[in-house]
Amino acid sequence: MRKNMERLWAPWRKAYIRPKGKARKGCVFCGLLKAKSDERHYILARSAKSFAVLNLYPYNNGHTLILPLRHVASLDDLTSEEKLDWLDLCGRVQQAMEKKLRPHGYNLGINLGRAAGAGIPKHLHLHVIPRWKGDSNFMPTVAGVKVISESLRSVYRELVPALPSRGKKKAGRKRR
Repeated sequence: MRKNMERLWAPWRKAYIRPKGKARKGCVFCGLLKAKSDERHYILARSAKSFAVLNLYPYNNGHTLILPLRHVASLDDLTSEEKLDWLDLCGRVQQAMEKKLRPHGYNLGINLGRAAGAGIPKHLHLHVIPRWKGDSNFMPTVAGVKVISESLRSVYRELVPALPSRGKKKAGRKRR
């Protein structure tokens, strides 16, 4: 197979690529916490100790990251209260996915360290990936690419209203 056939053209992703020559200062996830618009940054929910954000480079529709508010790299760095809040928010996101996306299953994953596949190893995050029977098609096998069938904006607008409230801060502070 020719090299140029191993790529899928996706110009819409350019908006998420850092401009050349400009190094990112600080943690991208901590930067999201300072955002003035949750919708613009796809922050689904904020709780007392955690937040949930759609992954900009999803493995599947609805791929969400659950993160502690505090910048920590390891499970050992979390307090018991933070762990409970973190997992509670994971459950709330999963409930919203059940209601709106109706997946047949989930992959939950934590990559600790670069060697384990963590793209941003210094801020702990849990991947919540909804899965459907037959959600893999010929593209990953034949072309080595994954086709995502729904935009982040569309998934965001479905999940935010479906998130069960637990008396904690809700996302969507400013609408764009």
